[in-house]
Amino acid sequence: MQNEEGQNMDLYIPRKCSATNRLITSKDHAAVQINIGHLDEQGRYTGSFSTFALCGNVRAQGDADSALDRLWQKKKAEIKQ
Repeated sequence: MQNEEGQNMDLYIPRKCSATNRLITSKDHAAVQINIGHLDEQGRYTGSFSTFALCGNVRAQGDADSALDRLWQKKKAEIKQ
């Protein structure tokens, strides 16, 4: 919900799992959000990053590592890093 000035007034903004595309509920306390920094040709941090959210179900099954690797390889091709 937004007010007349265009500012978000909601206290909770739901996220979606990057691996499964499922909604991460407010009760999912095992969910994590990870920022991966982008590097330039010399290996220095550029100040930009990509954000990935993983739900607790993916983490509980032990698929978080492979899911994050798959997501980063796809994103890396998009940003040509």
